[in-house]
Amino acid sequence: MAVALARTGHKMPLVGFGLWKVDKPTCADTVYNAIKAGYRLFDGAGDYGNEKEAGEGVRRALKEGIVERKDLFITSKLWNTFHAKEHVKKMARMQLDLWGLDYFDLFLVHFPIALKYVDPAERYPPEWWDAEKKFVTLQDTPMQETWGAMEELVDAGLAKNIGISNCQGSLICDILRYARIKPQVLQIELHPYLTQEPLVAFCKTIGLAITAYSSFGPASYVELNMDRAAPSLLAHDVVSTAASKHNKTPAQVLLRWATQRDIAVVPKSNDAKRLAQNLDCLSFELSEEDMKNISLLNCNLRLNDPADIDPRMAIFA
Repeated sequence: MAVALARTGHKMPLVGFGLWKVDKPTCADTVYNAIKAGYRLFDGAGDYGNEKEAGEGVRRALKEGIVERKDLFITSKLWNTFHAKEHVKKMARMQLDLWGLDYFDLFLVHFPIALKYVDPAERYPPEWWDAEKKFVTLQDTPMQETWGAMEELVDAGLAKNIGISNCQGSLICDILRYARIKPQVLQIELHPYLTQEPLVAFCKTIGLAITAYSSFGPASYVELNMDRAAPSLLAHDVVSTAASKHNKTPAQVLLRWATQRDIAVVPKSNDAKRLAQNLDCLSFELSEEDMKNISLLNCNLRLNDPADIDPRMAIFA
């Protein structure tokens, strides 16, 4: 199952593999094994620091004839320190070189936050900090400039589709006012503790496809001490009840809750069994009651908020 992107008609798989927090030493094998398991969408980013290794896994699968390049949907993202017009194309080319690819199927603006440029030769990925790795230094680059440079990636054949991530409705409306090539995908944190229903409805109205990250809620953030002590969704009674009813795992239920709303998901796992289970989340249907009860868990709990790093980056305020 896939989502057809409005401008190009390209099919974006509903279930992909997320590369956030995949360790460099295991990344190539993880990607290779995920392709063998049936994954075709891989969600990466410059900030994840593992694009070279992910590309090695892809190239191994291509060389062995497991897939062809056209069978894969590779997503990457432009980091905050490269928003200026003169940096966007250079970084896209650099990231493609790391992957060993000629084009991205989808390239996203990772956050609507422009930070001071950090030369990749000095530190890559630069994360949130300046060249001395001491301060968050904002840069006065408007989204209109960044988006114009993103459009040039499509013109140059470096990206088949372009989109945005971590953006709210007001900024999306602004981008639509001047976009020559409209964003095709919005990637957002979305799980039953943060259902984002008004934003989802808005995106469906304007034909903007959605990819959800952190589908398992707090579970994705425990190791980072960013789970805000929230109860696990994977152990929640409402989720467990639905899982028992359908003879599925709680993780499969959480993924199906999103995909049943035509929202793509990008979970990750290093475990072969869970890899297969996550991909198999489309094989059943949750009832309307299941969907409603899971959605009622919403408490607007946002786990990934740049304002926690610096209040000047309160993009969700």
